[in-house]
Amino acid sequence: MVPLMVAADQIASSSLTGASVVSACALLFTVASFWWLHARQGCLQAWEPHAFAAIVDGSTARLRLPLILHNTGPKPIVVQDIILTFPDEPASHLPLLWVSSPSRLQPEPDEEAKLPAGFVVPGRQAQQLFIEFEAPFSGFLPEARDYKAQLQVRVGHRKGWRPLLTFSLRAANIIDPDRYTVYNNAALGLTKEDQKRADAALFELLEEHGDGSPPGGRRQKDPPNDEGDADTSR
Repeated sequence: MVPLMVAADQIASSSLTGASVVSACALLFTVASFWWLHARQGCLQAWEPHAFAAIVDGSTARLRLPLILHNTGPKPIVVQDIILTFPDEPASHLPLLWVSSPSRLQPEPDEEAKLPAGFVVPGRQAQQLFIEFEAPFSGFLPEARDYKAQLQVRVGHRKGWRPLLTFSLRAANIIDPDRYTVYNNAALGLTKEDQKRADAALFELLEEHGDGSPPGGRRQKDPPNDEGDADTSR
């Protein structure tokens, strides 16, 4: 009789242990699912723009980019600031600062200026916006060639600047640098006439500014001291 009672107790204990394991697993699954669906911090995604607006005059260089930002997580992301940098260029190429948030890509003479301000990208949503960047002409000397450009952002849940998107800015397509208009950012082959026109226009700007470097040439200076964080905006 006693062995039967011991066996029954062992079976009951084994059943209790199995039920505890199942309950614990169910609890962990519930907590993990809640975190993934409601509390997980995502990151920002962006894509290479297919077009841009540009103007270069005797004092400033200005670029306007159409951007789409996607938040991969459920929690909203606060974007505090954005800059446009050129990682492979000399230190003389200053970052282009965010100066305006226009409502369209094509610049208009009567458009209302909208000063830069932080914004929120809601969880699991995409947001389209136009960002206008500017730098002193002496700090950014465009040449008729492709540039490696990088957008960097400051987000509310992280410290410091973080890379958001690296893409090719095809400045060779800027054939009228003193006219603020839209250009294609696709890898299209320019005609020889357009290439000569772009080279001549940019070279004329360089001469007016007192710089002796020809288009395609670089002044030898120390590379920029990049103290930014190499991580993404996760």
